[in-house]
Amino acid sequence: MCGIVGYIGEQQAYPILIKGLHRLEYRGYDSAGVSLISDGGDLNVYKSKGKVSALEEECKNQDLSGTIGIAHTRWATHGEPNQVNAHPHYSESKSLALVHNGIIENYKSLRTQLEGYGMTFCSETDTEVLVQLIEYMMKDHNCDLFTGVQIALNYVVGAYAIAILEKEHPDQLVCARKGSPLVIGVSKRENGSTEYFLGSDATPIIEYTNQVVYLQDGEIAIMDRSGRLDIVDLKNSPQTPKLATLQLNLDQIEKGGFPHFMLKEIWEQPNALRTCIRGRVNPANKDVVLSGVLDHKDRFLNCRRIIICACGTSWHSALIGKYFIEEACQIPVEVEYASEFRYRNPVIFSDDVVIAVSQSGETADTLAAIELAKEKGAFLYGICNVIGSSIPRATDSGTYLHVGPEIGVASTKAFTGQVITLCILGLAIAKVRQTLSDEMYHMLVDELYKIPDKMQWTLENNKDIDKFAERFTYCKNFLYLGRGYNYPVALEGALKLKEISYIHAEGYPAAEMKHGPIALVDAEMPVVVIAPKRGMYEKIVSNIQEIKSRGGKIISVVTEGDTTVRGMSDYCFTIPDTRDCFVPMLAVIPLQLLSYYVAVTKGCNVDQPRNLAKSVTVE
Repeated sequence: MCGIVGYIGEQQAYPILIKGLHRLEYRGYDSAGVSLISDGGDLNVYKSKGKVSALEEECKNQDLSGTIGIAHTRWATHGEPNQVNAHPHYSESKSLALVHNGIIENYKSLRTQLEGYGMTFCSETDTEVLVQLIEYMMKDHNCDLFTGVQIALNYVVGAYAIAILEKEHPDQLVCARKGSPLVIGVSKRENGSTEYFLGSDATPIIEYTNQVVYLQDGEIAIMDRSGRLDIVDLKNSPQTPKLATLQLNLDQIEKGGFPHFMLKEIWEQPNALRTCIRGRVNPANKDVVLSGVLDHKDRFLNCRRIIICACGTSWHSALIGKYFIEEACQIPVEVEYASEFRYRNPVIFSDDVVIAVSQSGETADTLAAIELAKEKGAFLYGICNVIGSSIPRATDSGTYLHVGPEIGVASTKAFTGQVITLCILGLAIAKVRQTLSDEMYHMLVDELYKIPDKMQWTLENNKDIDKFAERFTYCKNFLYLGRGYNYPVALEGALKLKEISYIHAEGYPAAEMKHGPIALVDAEMPVVVIAPKRGMYEKIVSNIQEIKSRGGKIISVVTEGDTTVRGMSDYCFTIPDTRDCFVPMLAVIPLQLLSYYVAVTKGCNVDQPRNLAKSVTVE
């Protein structure tokens, strides 16, 4: 859950590294650091507690020369966030400097062994153990850095993406990965020379090149100024670098005039979903085409059940997907927290379909869950946003969201992208299994195609949310209620508020309110109720009456033209009418905006909430 950036070439490295850290800061912002081999041959390390801006202050009046360097922004796992534990870490002789994303699970035993050989340590981190281990192997085997890294990593248990500098060899940069992403950018300069860029993802690279090599699990790479790029695996077998072209542009990772990435990404949702459905939903024929299903029709036609594994916001979208797929396809669907699924020895059959849902495609628990399912012979289907990420490479088939990069830590457009993708998937499976009538199938496809326009309407007609959000900044608790398809929306709305405003919130099925949560309701308790005029409308009206009779404040999401719930509500958001199965993509938008404006009014950093990082690539 940390960000790595690196550079080797003819340009001064520091400006490239710092700009890259700012773009990777959504991955971690407890501390940051940079290492450069200066023009004079010194291996310099500068680091600080806090955000990248604090590192820039630390670097003032320092020697920042050098055309090779590595940098890191950290989300702490081992050792508290402070300057000592920040990356990069020196080896004992200070001839090596290393940055690391991941967790070395056996670092304690390795550290004990190294201390037995007389080595001393400065920090509490597993990362310092790794750089010390590499230096020890280089001395013990009388080998170069590249070979030393290979040997050392064979002793390591855990996940890592690393980049390493060696003072004595200022013309080469070594990196490796296992379980944590690492991308190598390749750029040819006008004078014919080659420069290389490293990133935990493509955001620090896209300004300089769109040509990248995605380092695979268990691979080690060495780059030098001559243009050399050699890749081997842990057994020293040479691997052929495969260049890919990034489907990303610089505008997508800039704020574009918005005060925060989160608000930009909320407003991007209509266009993001238009891109997501393009080529998949045909409005003329009222049909869906999904190659990931068509190429494996038999697996979906004959599957016993579907298991969806996900974490966090992706779990909420998966729950909506469960409801839709079961209804449309008549297949039993289970939704599992990947972090629980991987450890509970689940029953998996070879004719099961296991769907992994992850924005980043790198979520550690979800990756482990699909590896478990693969061992049992299940068919694996990935739904991810980041092209070239680990989950798409580990699955048999799948679908990319194509909603564009999501920089804000609190997921917004990825959530609605996942929901609409799961709906398309459900329709594609229903078509294969012939579980919907032609009339119902065409009607659902037609309505699904209209959702982006209805999202735009929702955004345009709920612009006053910021005007009353400040009234809720005093609150200590929120309750979110929904029924049917809107129960997962209640969970997601509560999560958004917790993530960015630090107000405790819980989502419940509305009918479960009487089984405990109603005891919390009083005049100080705002209750958010998703109450579209679809599904169990009369039931939700009864729930609202129960809350009102106990003095609760009602914030409702209602269908355009509704008067009953609107008249019972203290505050009301409006969405256009749609099928009940598609309501979540509209109803979640005012809840995203409510969370955003409450957090902004409280002075919270909505793009970088405390203790959170965007991509959970470690356990």
